[in-house]
Amino acid sequence: MSESQTLENNSYLTFMLGDEIFASHVSNVIKILEMQRITEVPRAPSFMKGVINLRGNVLPVIDARIKFGLPATLYTERTCILVLNLKIDDETVEVGAIVDAVNDVIEYSQDKIQPAPRLGSKYKSDFIDGVMKLNDQFIMILNMNTVFSTEDIIDLQEQTNANKEVVSDDETSKTE
Repeated sequence: MSESQTLENNSYLTFMLGDEIFASHVSNVIKILEMQRITEVPRAPSFMKGVINLRGNVLPVIDARIKFGLPATLYTERTCILVLNLKIDDETVEVGAIVDAVNDVIEYSQDKIQPAPRLGSKYKSDFIDGVMKLNDQFIMILNMNTVFSTEDIIDLQEQTNANKEVVSDDETSKTE
């Protein structure tokens, strides 16, 4: 394995939700966008904030705070959208996730990652790949492919497809 492959296998993007630090493997992150206007989608799931135009494609955007059961908050200058590449049921889907702030890309050895906590059958921790310890702080490593259920992705895709015209019309009016 080459040095660049080793670094990619051990690279994680850390981000904030509330006061907690989370991490995602860099292979799931396509890009980081500044917060921007989001076109709301009527009757969408509560965690779906709407859609944006990303390089001519409609990208569904979810609020990660709401998805994880945290209270909604006002967006700040540090709030941003992670564009994620998810593999669900043999299908690749791009989704934007609003996070409070992006911190760093860190290298962390696989053999130092601790297993996800087991908190009983009522608490699902299957979306947590493990836990890192960095400067006396624990960082949950999220498995972005399992954060969303198949039903969530179907809902997002249906809402996105239903609103493609809304976003393209909105972008046309901005350029006129």
